[in-house]
Amino acid sequence: MKSFSVGGVRVGDGHPVLIAGPCLAESYDLCRQVAEEMLRICSVLSVQYIFKASFDKANRSGADSPRGYGIDAGLNVLQRIRREFEVPVTTDVHLPDQASIVGEVVDLLQVPAFLCRQTDLLDACSDTGRPVNVKKGQFLAPWDTKNIVEKLKRANGVMLTERGTTFGYNNLVVDMAGLPIMRSYGVPVCFDATHSAQRPGAGGSVTGGARDSIPYLASAAAAVCIDALFMEVHPDPAHAESDAATQWPLSDAEQLLRRVLRIWRAQSSQ
Repeated sequence: MKSFSVGGVRVGDGHPVLIAGPCLAESYDLCRQVAEEMLRICSVLSVQYIFKASFDKANRSGADSPRGYGIDAGLNVLQRIRREFEVPVTTDVHLPDQASIVGEVVDLLQVPAFLCRQTDLLDACSDTGRPVNVKKGQFLAPWDTKNIVEKLKRANGVMLTERGTTFGYNNLVVDMAGLPIMRSYGVPVCFDATHSAQRPGAGGSVTGGARDSIPYLASAAAAVCIDALFMEVHPDPAHAESDAATQWPLSDAEQLLRRVLRIWRAQSSQ
């Protein structure tokens, strides 16, 4: 497996990595609150941590849904978090022209699931010299991700993220057996526990979700084989500006991570 560095975090070397933060960079104060608490939890539990927040949510269910600060102000928030807490940061890239700009600020570029086959975007991310995390599209089989890895052969590190597969209308299902298939292509694999609990479009103009399923999904993935866990966390999920149905409460993050780590570490020791 080709491990790689994200700032000071090593991905794919057998040590757990958590990628977590609010779905949307709603404000600097929100991001600071989440980063501070998640960094504390990860320090206590000996987990490597990467902060995540999106500067723009280009894929929204409703036309009036909040999209965020935009690239300039949003990247400024991420840069401040990175500097203040000395923690690596990641965010979504939606357009090829954004890649070089975002790559100047973040340590890991993230390609959204719906854009995972966009060759121009993948090429632009590769050219930044930053490692790239690609979320597997809800429409892809696990073995289809081999093509993504091949497109990113110039990238300075590649990770694939499972976030559920379309299962009829307004529903997702996670094929846990797909995780080792994705990993067999020589790259670390991440599991996105919160987006996998979504019910796309089920809320009409917003995406619904089954938050209660998140601990079970995360635990199951940890029992199979993952190198990183992705979660969106928020101090007040019900009032979050994006993904309110599936962001995990910040106050419950330590309890959930402790549960998952027991399984994760037991599996990795075998």
